[in-house]
Amino acid sequence: MQNQLEVILSYMLVFSSVCKSTFEVCRQFNDVLLWNGGITGVKLKTFRDNWSSDYQRTTNSGVPDPNGSIYWNFNALVGLFFPAVTGIMAGSNRSASLKDTQRSIPIGTLAATLTTTFMYLVSVLLFGALATREELLTNRLLTAEVAWPVPAIVYVGIILSTLGAALQSLTGAPRLLAAIANDDILPVLKYFKVSEGGEPHLATLFTAFICIGCVVIGNLDLITPTITMFFLLCYAGVNLSCFLLDLLDAPSWRPRWRFHHWSLSLIGALICIVIMFLISWSFTVVSLALASLIYYYVSIKGKAGDWGDGFKSAYFQLALRSLRSLGANQVHPKNWYPIPLVFCRPWGKLPENVPCHPKLADFANCMKKKGRGMSMFVSIIDGDYHELAEDAKIACRQLSTYIDYKNCEGVAEIVVAPTMADGFRGIVQTMGLGNLKPNIVVMRYPEIWRRENLTQIPSTFVSIINDCIIANKAVVIVKGLDEWPGEYQRQYGTIDLYWIVRDGGLMLLLSQLLLTKESFDSCKIQVFCIAEEDAEAEELKADVKKFLYDLRMQAEVIVITIKSWEAHLKSGHQQDESMEAFSSAQQRIGAYLEEMKETSHREGTPLMADGKQVVVNEQQVDKFLYTTLELNSTILRYSRMAAVVLVSLPPPPLSHPSYFYMEYMDLLVENVPRMLIVRGYRRDVVTLFT
Repeated sequence: MQNQLEVILSYMLVFSSVCKSTFEVCRQFNDVLLWNGGITGVKLKTFRDNWSSDYQRTTNSGVPDPNGSIYWNFNALVGLFFPAVTGIMAGSNRSASLKDTQRSIPIGTLAATLTTTFMYLVSVLLFGALATREELLTNRLLTAEVAWPVPAIVYVGIILSTLGAALQSLTGAPRLLAAIANDDILPVLKYFKVSEGGEPHLATLFTAFICIGCVVIGNLDLITPTITMFFLLCYAGVNLSCFLLDLLDAPSWRPRWRFHHWSLSLIGALICIVIMFLISWSFTVVSLALASLIYYYVSIKGKAGDWGDGFKSAYFQLALRSLRSLGANQVHPKNWYPIPLVFCRPWGKLPENVPCHPKLADFANCMKKKGRGMSMFVSIIDGDYHELAEDAKIACRQLSTYIDYKNCEGVAEIVVAPTMADGFRGIVQTMGLGNLKPNIVVMRYPEIWRRENLTQIPSTFVSIINDCIIANKAVVIVKGLDEWPGEYQRQYGTIDLYWIVRDGGLMLLLSQLLLTKESFDSCKIQVFCIAEEDAEAEELKADVKKFLYDLRMQAEVIVITIKSWEAHLKSGHQQDESMEAFSSAQQRIGAYLEEMKETSHREGTPLMADGKQVVVNEQQVDKFLYTTLELNSTILRYSRMAAVVLVSLPPPPLSHPSYFYMEYMDLLVENVPRMLIVRGYRRDVVTLFT
């Protein structure tokens, strides 16, 4: 209030001075110049003489000099004058002192802006008609010379207003700096934090140091353009935020000012940027770069406040529009990206503070080219949702933190369900949106099920695979996860693919993605095609090589013939190398089948397993065991030194118990240290078209 009274009194005295000087000149000599020969009083002739522009050069100290190093033009003078009109945010800065902020700020700001604009224009016009151009350029205390009643009143006013403004800045700026530090917007300012109700002593010293440095320069005209840049950046940022919030229809954006329109905010932001470039394009580029670096630093290191971010609304709308444009139609192979659904803790025990097996996170990154792409990490908690909802939220936060720690681009989700099978069935049906649904389920192979006598694992494992087949999801099962190489553990040898069934090219694509990783970039790809003894091996090899060439994939093709089940029955002998594992599996399956038959006979029910009726053909069981045995023997023969082996995942036979399927799978992975068991889906993920 005191400052406002001073301003009003100052303007009254200025106008009185203009009237007094005009009266004195008119009273003594008409058209005769008085008072240093430059003050003419308010005259139309003087106004006409001063109307056109005539810019000058000055020294670094601001003294007019035809040979001065600084040339002042309109753009430079805008930068010089602009700090005089930067009080537009004063109402917002003092909003805590207002009774009705939403009403007072718009009315007060507009009224103050119109009033000061009128006063500035009137002052310029009056002084332009009061003195000659030379007097205006050289006499910096012209207002004191014409002051009423005595020149000393202007000197006192300058001193008082300067001290008042300086003290106001020295009390306001440190508090603003301390508030920014307390909000952790810029962590580098943490040293300026103050406790609630405390005084910002360190911030005050820092502000005083900056002020002293500016004063030491000796010419504030050189500093004002820099200050102008930051003010314009501030106003451009406010206008841009209003523009984004209005244009993007943010529900929380409800301006009370009824004349607001997004176009006004956009025009305001553009005008600020244009003025910056007009003043100095080099300063503008530096200022924008500095503002971008600060924004990036805040987004990475700073803590989010309660004020929100206009760009987040833009990102949200962009994501929605992109998702709608993707639709739910089939994705073309050229646009196909793996979106792994990583099953974090399906079986096996991990420490409580480790929400996901660390090698699963590493493998998820191996499935993405240059680490780009989205993964979905899920875990299932057995139990009742009402009882475990809070535990699930805590586990989700821990999993999200762990994903960030492992530098994985992805999201975390925790599901509470009565059983793991029920939870996974819900996940595979509902996870994701449109074409951003996960398309590959990644999990570790349950190697511990027999060792720890986890009898529920076979039924859960088979249920998950069947759910993936029904939902048309690809499956990648990692055997030997504990031995999977880390990011900097370089591997040598080969990546061997045992390509048995058509899978849309997923196995080939995975091998190519592995080669893009530093740990596997020294390896070579070998493709093993399995054929029966009477097949045309050379013709098959030529077809596969042509197919790989069209796909622009380099790999060595090897065709392997194995004896069919019928030929095995005729020959009547088994390979010695894996005979022990084969015989052990036969014995365990036989014992399990006898137990099933005894239970069925005792209870008078059909043959049951996993809660459903099954039909077991013992000869077909032996055929499955033989087929997996032959494939395992082939892998051990050709790929003992391979860095990783990829093999097709056989689907679970519908009429066989899940226990039998686990025996088949155990026989397939026997003695293979590191294997990816892959099942594609009914879509191509590679294309022949360039």
